[in-house]
Amino acid sequence: MSEFALLSEPIRRYINDKRWGAFRPIQSAAIKRILGTEDNYILVSRTASGKTEAAFLPILSKVDFKEPGVQVLYVSPLIALINDQFVRVEDLCRYIDVSITRWHGEANQAAKKKLLKQPEGVLLITPESIESLFTNHPEHARALFSRLKFIVIDEIHTFLGSDRGMHLRSLLSRINDLAADKKPRIVGLSATVGDYEEPKRFTGDPAHTKVLIDPTAKGINARFKYFKQEDEYTPQFIEELYNQVKDSKVLIFPNTRGNAEEIAVKLKRVSERKKGHPYFFSHHSAVDKELREYVEDFAKTNKRNNFCIACTSTLELGIDIGTVETVIQVDATHSIASLIQRVGRSGRREGHESQLLLYATEHWSTLQSFACWELFKEQFVEPVYSQEKPYDLMFHQTLSILKETNGLGRQALLQRLQNNPVFSRFSAAEIDSLLDYMIKSEYIEDLRRELIVGAEGEKLTTSRDFYSMFMSAVMLKVIHAGVTIGELELTPWLEVNDNILLSAKIWKIADIDLKAKKIFVIPANDGKKPVFTSGSGDVHPRIRQKMMELLNADLNRDEADDSAIDSVNEIKLLFKDFRLDHLSAVRPAIVKHKEIDIYTFTGTKINETLFFLIKTLHIAAELEDRKSRLRVFDNSINLNELVANLRHQLLNIKMHVSTLFENGEDGFRLSKWAVYLPVELKVEYVLQNSFDIPGTTAFLEGLQLATPILAETIVK
Repeated sequence: MSEFALLSEPIRRYINDKRWGAFRPIQSAAIKRILGTEDNYILVSRTASGKTEAAFLPILSKVDFKEPGVQVLYVSPLIALINDQFVRVEDLCRYIDVSITRWHGEANQAAKKKLLKQPEGVLLITPESIESLFTNHPEHARALFSRLKFIVIDEIHTFLGSDRGMHLRSLLSRINDLAADKKPRIVGLSATVGDYEEPKRFTGDPAHTKVLIDPTAKGINARFKYFKQEDEYTPQFIEELYNQVKDSKVLIFPNTRGNAEEIAVKLKRVSERKKGHPYFFSHHSAVDKELREYVEDFAKTNKRNNFCIACTSTLELGIDIGTVETVIQVDATHSIASLIQRVGRSGRREGHESQLLLYATEHWSTLQSFACWELFKEQFVEPVYSQEKPYDLMFHQTLSILKETNGLGRQALLQRLQNNPVFSRFSAAEIDSLLDYMIKSEYIEDLRRELIVGAEGEKLTTSRDFYSMFMSAVMLKVIHAGVTIGELELTPWLEVNDNILLSAKIWKIADIDLKAKKIFVIPANDGKKPVFTSGSGDVHPRIRQKMMELLNADLNRDEADDSAIDSVNEIKLLFKDFRLDHLSAVRPAIVKHKEIDIYTFTGTKINETLFFLIKTLHIAAELEDRKSRLRVFDNSINLNELVANLRHQLLNIKMHVSTLFENGEDGFRLSKWAVYLPVELKVEYVLQNSFDIPGTTAFLEGLQLATPILAETIVK
């Protein structure tokens, strides 16, 4: 029987009305498997390959929506993605006369109330709204989640290995606990999954979870260029960019919000001077929601006009913005997964190649760009890492469960936590120890027969910040002439008369009202340099290894122009006296007048672990992770002894971290909920998350630091 014949009659009518010529490969596979088995599925295929329909065509055909209750739950990492997918799924649901409802902080309240009166159909929601329902309205959570047949998780890769992902896994387990009949089946959607076991574990039932992969690759025309920059983008570089974007529909991905704003503003000025089109925008999390939605809608509905959007990861995910002809990446992405998502935004129409232009503004960025591209072609995607024992999440979920149940017996609470797959590695003694601490600290109150939320816990559970895993920065609304144009994080550098970049314009700060959390601005025209801050992500060791590998390879001149080749050759000159072999444990050390530069060619977290260990030896040093370089400010150090001492210090790293916490000098970044843990568990959190101890152990094993003099004799 054909896939088409397996679908319900209304869904077949939908397909005929849309005049589909054929199913995409992922759709054919998903229809047969979802309708023919009772397993969970992870659907993996490139961007714009029809994954949403691959999930919903069989699900809507299989589910009997005449049964009471919400039948299908769609979980998204972004409100914007919910709003986007709502339109697509609503069109489908109209054919089977099924209601579809959005549930998030910005959704229609009347539609929510209607759903609570009569739970039915399809519900689109974020993890934070699920948490809010469990915490504040457990009766609503039971009404909405107890009869689910399917849970669709969009962009599931964004949840893997993150605090937010572990939170969602815990919430899925709690939804299962509400099931009136069988547990709902899970269908995850992703364009980028490296480790297929991790998404299977994510469902809570890996034995009954299958991964469907469409390996069809889309043609990509990639080009590499190098254009040296200093503190800000030069007029020559902006002119170069303008010539690339003026006649097409383009997304530009710099790696920070500030760089996105700078590019958008400067391109718009060039276009005004040259009488070009006016459609230059910025798009990132600090731009006001309505302005972001305007940009998305313009890109999606505009057919005739060219446009250019300088953006960050806000446009990496599957929000439909229509036809994009070219993606420009300015400086290397920090991950292959991010590069895959960004490349996939262009060439979405059948028969069109994706166009990718990679500009580097610094030599190490050129080398990393090549490394990421080579690994992309090798189909490498970074494996994700999840905490084995997320004490911070257990702290949070313990309070949430007690709030949901209005109190539980200690044994019943212990059982619920142990039954949750996220906490499966915890012993009963470890959970009991945390509960004792929470009681002692008044996060929990022990009424002998049951545990309830305590006085300190009440302060946390009644806060609007309780529903999420991410730290909420203090944000100030930016207002011009009564109109909100975006928001900026409160930082020490924000001062009156400073210029800021926001929404592709330069503004002067006229006033800051900290009490009202507002910044009042006027257009700036004084030429004063604007300010903006934002950060970057961790780089996987495999990328750095590939960078070292490329130092011994010839680059593809069909993809790179002379500027890019010459840029990488500059780094090759730095190591001309070394015979680097990426498979060996030898790393170059360059002795200078007062310091030694050690090039580790390994990942960010291993570099940070090594840097911490060096500091425990009371050696003055600095880390420049972008170059994978540790600089030791003492050129008399014996390198063999240094490696031996680092191995020894690694064995005692827990003691060193504990000492810093005890002395109040830790300086470690803790998660939102880890700050409430006892000191010994804060130490465990740091060891699991701030460092890569297994990776550093493997890196130090056999490590030899070679100077130019020794390089020839050590490396065979």
